[in-house]
Amino acid sequence: MRLLSYLFVSALMSGLLFTPVQSQDVPENLIFEQIFHEPVLPGIRPSFRSFSATQDTLYFSWNDSSYFDTGLYKMALSGSEPEPVDDDDFTSFTRSPNGRLISYTKDGNIYVANSDWSNERRIIASQENDITPVWSPNSRKLAFVRSGDVWVTDVTRPELIQVTKRASDAPGIFIQDWSGNNRLILRQTDNSDAKTIYFPEYVDEFVEPGGSQRGIPSVAFYSADLSTMDIDTLSSGVQRSSAAGSFSGNFSVKDSSDAALKHRKVIVYDHQNESRSVIFEEETDGWLSGTSISFAQRTDRLMIRSEQSGWNHIYIANLATGTVEQLTEGDFEITWANWLDDQTIIYANNEADYGERHIFIHNLRDGSVEQLTSDEAYRYQFRLSDDNTKLIYAKTYFNEPYDLYMIDLENPEEEIQLTHSVPDSFYDYNWQQEEYVRFTGRDGETELSMSVLYPKNFDTNRQYPVVVFAHGAGSLQNVYKGWSNNYWREYMFHQYLLNQGYVVVEVDFRHSTGYGRKFREDVTNWMGKYEVEDIVDGLDWVQEKTNGALDLDNVGIYGGSYGGFMALYAVSDAPDRFHAAAALRKVSNWRNYYYANPWYTLPRLGDPEEVPEHYDRSSPLTYAPDLERPVILLHGLIDDNVGAQDAFQYADELIQNGNTNFEMMIYPSERHGFTSPNSWHDEYLRIFEFFEKHLK
Repeated sequence: MRLLSYLFVSALMSGLLFTPVQSQDVPENLIFEQIFHEPVLPGIRPSFRSFSATQDTLYFSWNDSSYFDTGLYKMALSGSEPEPVDDDDFTSFTRSPNGRLISYTKDGNIYVANSDWSNERRIIASQENDITPVWSPNSRKLAFVRSGDVWVTDVTRPELIQVTKRASDAPGIFIQDWSGNNRLILRQTDNSDAKTIYFPEYVDEFVEPGGSQRGIPSVAFYSADLSTMDIDTLSSGVQRSSAAGSFSGNFSVKDSSDAALKHRKVIVYDHQNESRSVIFEEETDGWLSGTSISFAQRTDRLMIRSEQSGWNHIYIANLATGTVEQLTEGDFEITWANWLDDQTIIYANNEADYGERHIFIHNLRDGSVEQLTSDEAYRYQFRLSDDNTKLIYAKTYFNEPYDLYMIDLENPEEEIQLTHSVPDSFYDYNWQQEEYVRFTGRDGETELSMSVLYPKNFDTNRQYPVVVFAHGAGSLQNVYKGWSNNYWREYMFHQYLLNQGYVVVEVDFRHSTGYGRKFREDVTNWMGKYEVEDIVDGLDWVQEKTNGALDLDNVGIYGGSYGGFMALYAVSDAPDRFHAAAALRKVSNWRNYYYANPWYTLPRLGDPEEVPEHYDRSSPLTYAPDLERPVILLHGLIDDNVGAQDAFQYADELIQNGNTNFEMMIYPSERHGFTSPNSWHDEYLRIFEFFEKHLK
């Protein structure tokens, strides 16, 4: 199948006409209920929890019987079978930079032990709850928080310092980082201006109001000198910022962005010269994404990740000289990066194809780059061990749900599969491998990724109804060379649809991640418009390549969250192209979502008080009075992400305009992500019956 996929892509890039294989694999024995109920057909994906203190064991969440109720497991990185671990026997810890000690909290007190958990000793005990111990770079001190103030203790000799003493009504102060061994960078978050948004709960004996504080807070950053006990304010105000300190303590750096993510400054504080300078700056009309900073372990070199060039890349700043150089470049994304040592960076990118990711080591001394992986696959969820010798990640390929893999960076000759979590029974089904397509949109410039699945006994001399799936989040990649962990139920549902005679299409429309800044930002100030264009262009591409085998008079669209928004927007914006829509936990009114989640909405649409037109033209509620096509609305009543208010407002608009051509189902005990298999089953059964009714 990989060879067929390669030939297909080669033919596509050569401009050759592609006609799908006449005989397609279809899981004929797939029973609808099995998609949603336990035991889970593809098994439960293992989720990384931590390395052991000695760095030779992996802890992860899992269920070895394919049930949703997960527990803690461990396995030796040298190779062993997973063993269940009692959660009560596992203690979260922080490893010292020199690797010799660990610190942890127990019963509100702070303990230190050797890395093998021997020689345990309590070093802080009080009537308060002492939390979040953070090691100094020299592994001699621990900073921690007690009742909203910051303290420091020495672990080698008696010393206890109270660093801050806030007013009793002031917000708590937390530790951002150490800058050297005698300076702390602190953070204080003020949520006093947050709005209370209500998500009532109805299934208990009495209705609970479900109030939740929402808003972008005001944040202050401080520099605390432990030698002089001076505390300086680095900045304050509404911002989306982070800070880091260098090993030497000569510099602290703040990565500062405004609330709308339009402007970014990387500000350097030189503690020796008591100066401040901006070393890196960028701005955009869209919104910044994928930004980060991190210091090398022992030098004053700073890694900056930025989309300044239009793609997410690595920049290296030498704070001693004030110079910044771009390390990686090209029309691809750095999807993850970390220092291995002061001269080496490990990262992943999608240069080979936007649907796959490979791992590289970049040597700053000579500029050499070593590629560690070769298999065509999608890799993500990277976790580097504290000693920088092991890299753990999830790896998947078409119809292969991910497992955890490892590269031993001291001997990086192969990828080592750690977990084998997919049940053998999963492979009893003839899962069809989706056709992975790259095509060009109507403007002749925008390149898009698309997944296509063909029905049983597909024949280009016939016509087939179409179901379009729209992924959620907006800013997400879901068309890639692997099994979607976000939408595994949906993918099996799509395979079920193949037996019912549907073609299933998904397009990674503009707004999706992994394709560069412009691709994501095109939707700024008008969400829905360009996404619909991209989906329509995808349908037309498939229609041409299958010699007209799609019944374009019977196209349904569905999705959840942002995908639910897309479903409602598409049937209003292009009723000639979309003939039925199923909208799950959908946004129908972006004003509601602005108040529930300004972090997401402000960068994309602005402030609704200042630019109401952005919200009007992007909200399906605006177009509800003129809705021509049938829709089904499905929503969790206690959804505290996209409130059920969106479903009720949209339904009421239809009712008040005399529109009876819609269905609605509310799930009283479900939030945004359903937890009950019965709810999932009920929801998708209704979607299936809705499409059967309106597309055939």
